[in-house]
Amino acid sequence: MQFEHVLVVGAGQMGGGIAQVVAASGRRVSLHDAAPGAVERGLDAMRKSLTKLAEKGGPDPDEVLGRVEPADDLVPADLMVEAVVEDASVKEDVFRRADAALPPEAVLASNTSSIPISSLAAATSRPDRVIGMHFFNPVPVLKLVEVVRGKETSDETAEAITALAVELGKTPAVANDCPGFVSNRILMPFLNEAVWALHDGVAKAEAIDTIAKLGFAHPLGPLALADLIGLDTCVAIMEVLRDGLDDDRYEPCPLLRELVGAGKLGRKSGAGFYIYS
Repeated sequence: MQFEHVLVVGAGQMGGGIAQVVAASGRRVSLHDAAPGAVERGLDAMRKSLTKLAEKGGPDPDEVLGRVEPADDLVPADLMVEAVVEDASVKEDVFRRADAALPPEAVLASNTSSIPISSLAAATSRPDRVIGMHFFNPVPVLKLVEVVRGKETSDETAEAITALAVELGKTPAVANDCPGFVSNRILMPFLNEAVWALHDGVAKAEAIDTIAKLGFAHPLGPLALADLIGLDTCVAIMEVLRDGLDDDRYEPCPLLRELVGAGKLGRKSGAGFYIYS
């Protein structure tokens, strides 16, 4: 399989980052987002990211951005990478429409961090060509891509996406289909327990993050990481884990729900566990 033209659906933090690394690899990218102005904001963020990378010897921003074309709707491509909101019904709708818009031989991939790939594949007529391609934030910097095989994903599809991840400068790790896969099945209970420690008054946010960073040699504390991911996204992932695994251990801490209810979603809203300028 050759992926010379990639359609990225969703121009937010993750989708924009995916479009950037794909374009930096020399491939043509079509970037679509249904939200007004989202693609333009995504392109602005990509330029800022590329400019910083160029100062450290990275590719020319104009050259990379010249390979990214805004798209008003889904367009035919060799590969779709979906990176919309972590909502099963929204993602299933994207896959249903992509199945009609892209050629039969195209691969449909999702950047979902928790929703089972087989449920997305069921919305299509090509379950053998549906796969998870879970990038990590910030996409241009972090090396991991969690490649998630649905129950009907073919060996050919899995091998092609694994090879593509390597060509994008990433390190692929293959996981089987299960709510939360490997990464978030491990990460979310860790983040949630840090929120509980704050909720119970065990320590202040700064102390919790300092203990985790220095004690566990993590580059970012769990509360700061939750802010980076997005507190609403954390809640959505935990709910998928709780319901999919039928395990109340994954129930979000009330403090997490309280912050989301108040619109404090982390970095993207300017406030979460910390305040951002």
